[in-house]
Amino acid sequence: QQSELNSFLWTIKRDPPSYFFGTIHVPYTRVWDFIPDNSKKAFQQSHIVYFELDLTDPYTISALTSCQLLPQGENLQDVLPRDIYRRLKRHLEYVKLMMPSWMTPDQRGKGLYADYLFNAIAGNWERKRPVWVMLMVNSLTEVDIKSRGVPVLDLYLAQEAERLRKQTGAVEKVEEQCHPLNGLNFSQV
Repeated sequence: QQSELNSFLWTIKRDPPSYFFGTIHVPYTRVWDFIPDNSKKAFQQSHIVYFELDLTDPYTISALTSCQLLPQGENLQDVLPRDIYRRLKRHLEYVKLMMPSWMTPDQRGKGLYADYLFNAIAGNWERKRPVWVMLMVNSLTEVDIKSRGVPVLDLYLAQEAERLRKQTGAVEKVEEQCHPLNGLNFSQV
């Protein structure tokens, strides 16, 4: 029952009220039906919406891409043990080979091609820091590939907020997410 679901919604009692809603970075279609009506209603009634990051801002996307890269002149092959690098390379070759069979007819109908999708996800992988490669590899599964093209919950809500002409903002900068991950040493990754 919708009324019995945990809403992940906190109310800050003021006039007008403010709300704090916990999201998850998955395609919104995986969770939308489980988001209670009170959370959806709070979003609809809000005039101003703040997100973790502004995923609709080209600078944010560019900065996220840049922060994932190793220092100039370094490649993943230089920082990973040889056996792990070879296994990673073989796995990515396998994923690239399998990706056409993992894609849905709907994705193909929207003009998504396996090579394009692979390059969008894994392009420039040899220049990425190990922690970002690990996150990338974790998202290269058949289930995740089948949901590509569907925005994650944060992005979906941001797009909805823009469509509804709500004022939007972000509570974090890319650097605040990037630097802690980039600060992990190899054994932690």
